[in-house]
Amino acid sequence: MVAATLLASESAVVTELPIEPSAYGVITFVGLVSLLLVTFAFRSVGKRH
Repeated sequence: MVAATLLASESAVVTELPIEPSAYGVITFVGLVSLLLVTFAFRSVGKRH
């Protein structure tokens, strides 16, 4: 049973993130702010026509 436990614990695969976790937050924030700016840019297009 000890041998099976050791074999099971050694087969764990750890995948590292390609970039820092905080960078994912920054990228998401920048993306959402850019979508917000696009939304505000086209906010009054329907009123002009």
